[in-house]
Amino acid sequence: DRQTLAAVLQFLRRSNLRESEEILRREARLLGDDLGAAALSPAGAGLQVGAGGDADSAGGDALLGRVTAASASAVGGNVAAVASSSPGLLLYANVFAVGGGVVVEDQPDVSAVLSAYNQQGDPTLYEEYYSGLKHFIECSLDCHRAELSQLFYPLFVHMYLELVYNQHESEAKSFFERFHGDQECYYQDDLRVLSSLTKKEHMKGNETMLDFRTSKFVLRISRDSYQLLKRHLQEKQNNQIWNIVQEHLYIDIFDGMPRSKQQIDAMVGSLAGEAKREANKAKVFFGLLKEPEFDVPLDDEDEEGENEEGKPKKKKPKKDSAGSKSKKQDPNAPPQNRIPLPELKDSDKLDKVMNMKEAARRVRLGPECLPSICFYTFLNAYQGLTAVDITDDSSMIVGGFADSTVRVWSVTPKKLRSVKTAADLSLIDKESDDVLERIMDEKTASELKILYGHSGPVYGTSFSPDRNYLLSCSEDGTVRLWSLQTFTCLVGYKGHNYPVWDTQFSPYGYYFVSGGHDRVARLWATDHYQPLRIFAGHLADVTCTRFHPNSNYIATGSADRTVRLWDVLNGNCVRIFTGHKGPIHSLAFSPNGRFLATGATDGRVLLWDIGHGLMVGELKGHTDTIYALRFSRDGEILASGSMDNTVRLWDAVKAFEDLETDDFTTATGHINLPENSQDLLLGTYMTKSTPVIHLHFTRRNLLLAAGAYSSQ
Repeated sequence: DRQTLAAVLQFLRRSNLRESEEILRREARLLGDDLGAAALSPAGAGLQVGAGGDADSAGGDALLGRVTAASASAVGGNVAAVASSSPGLLLYANVFAVGGGVVVEDQPDVSAVLSAYNQQGDPTLYEEYYSGLKHFIECSLDCHRAELSQLFYPLFVHMYLELVYNQHESEAKSFFERFHGDQECYYQDDLRVLSSLTKKEHMKGNETMLDFRTSKFVLRISRDSYQLLKRHLQEKQNNQIWNIVQEHLYIDIFDGMPRSKQQIDAMVGSLAGEAKREANKAKVFFGLLKEPEFDVPLDDEDEEGENEEGKPKKKKPKKDSAGSKSKKQDPNAPPQNRIPLPELKDSDKLDKVMNMKEAARRVRLGPECLPSICFYTFLNAYQGLTAVDITDDSSMIVGGFADSTVRVWSVTPKKLRSVKTAADLSLIDKESDDVLERIMDEKTASELKILYGHSGPVYGTSFSPDRNYLLSCSEDGTVRLWSLQTFTCLVGYKGHNYPVWDTQFSPYGYYFVSGGHDRVARLWATDHYQPLRIFAGHLADVTCTRFHPNSNYIATGSADRTVRLWDVLNGNCVRIFTGHKGPIHSLAFSPNGRFLATGATDGRVLLWDIGHGLMVGELKGHTDTIYALRFSRDGEILASGSMDNTVRLWDAVKAFEDLETDDFTTATGHINLPENSQDLLLGTYMTKSTPVIHLHFTRRNLLLAAGAYSSQ
């Protein structure tokens, strides 16, 4: 835009950078001095490019941070300005200063963000602009209409906020009332927040508003539809809308057929639109790590194997039994030493052997052979059950409660015992074979242990794979690590300042992840009191967290209605999945590491191909929030549990076969979901009045479910 251009040219002239000035003039097709001098602050005070003010419709997809350069230090420097192919001129100013007088600020502060809404058009015409565009889109060809209708919502929000910011309250109110009914039903919650912002002052501290402002709303549109829109807005001289499109929207243009209404509806609905296609291009090592090799004693003592079920065993193995796996390295697996993993202890190896024995007796599930389901109902849970977890060997179950307690039960005949006191331990013969048995204090044996320590409801619980530790996270902002040997709290991890909604141990132990109201997920190690990684990027609460089976990645679901996949090694976000229409409350990786299932308040389960970064399925059937998802041990069946008091079983093999993941689909997002997911539904199981909040497949593929009876 001319003013910015004038400012840059004047700066170049003042710094005697004639050559750069000429290049810029040529690039911008401005020859001679036909640019009026723009008012600039006196030399030395510096230059502001594109930070709020009228000067910032410069960028089609990026605005310059704020570049403040003391002119003295920039003499002899070099300012490069590049004209981009995006609509409008995009300036990249690289100011190489001698003596380093350059400050570049990336973080938009509130006032700069809001000042982008300074007066640009006649407030009385906003309704006319919007209804004009609406009329144009509704009268365009069917193939373009579906794509262009995506513009309605972001334009509606930005135009409304612009009116409010400029204190045209009555115009804003009538604009809202006239057009809010036209928006898609899945934006209702956001519109409710928006309708409460009626004065400029309300906008200052409103996070939703700021998110909407700072993150560009992403729309994926075919080139044909985009050209049509651009032509219309330029013919109509409708600068108001064109400015908003350029400034606040990111239009991801693809070549090819426009997408259908169904294809668009499947992918949209998150707080900031769809994910840019670039966001899902990074390589992800979704394969499994090679199992450590050790000898399995082949014993015929099957009867003994039966009663070993209750012994305290260590270390949870990976989802696939090592015995049945060939020892070849998976081509998609990360290098074995990509992230440091804890060494296997003898007890871990013992447990792996136990697991192989169990796996040999595992039931092969399928449409013809569904699992039995055992439901643990928490009765009289007047404390309010808020979280459940079950150990990998299904020997213990833990409940987190709203009265801030954590309760651990043994679900085998073997009672829970704690270690003897130090005085008693000193009397034990440490060389004896059954020393591990002797250190336990029989007097403390009980079916239930209650752990006190949190000062708010406990929202997440997770057993360590070796069953020595238990994690719990709470509204009080802490994550606590408890010992299951002594049933006492070992550490309180403080990092989140707000409620922590979920936590989970890595499948290899040692690492764990937590996510909370502060919109970030944190990666921890049990022996560090500060987080090792902070995963920031979600625009609302991180509501659930899950480790990938190879422990190199973490998936997080959020109230911004997106799922992100993060790389543990460097903290980068490598996948963004959009498509849910409500906050996400459950995540599950398939045992082979290739797929991810996600469930949300919209009652849909979505299936994702991690390698290609694509949605590959949608399972409809639940009528309320899905709080639990779990794949069977070999990945044949996906179980989902919901607040609608049902457990549903889905055919995962069928859902993932014959996937169309060719390059075209990946490039454009033309996903073709089967019309009907009913043929994937293998069974629906009702409880009387118990919402399902946890699911777990035992090592032999018996499905355990848990929830608290609610007397309506």
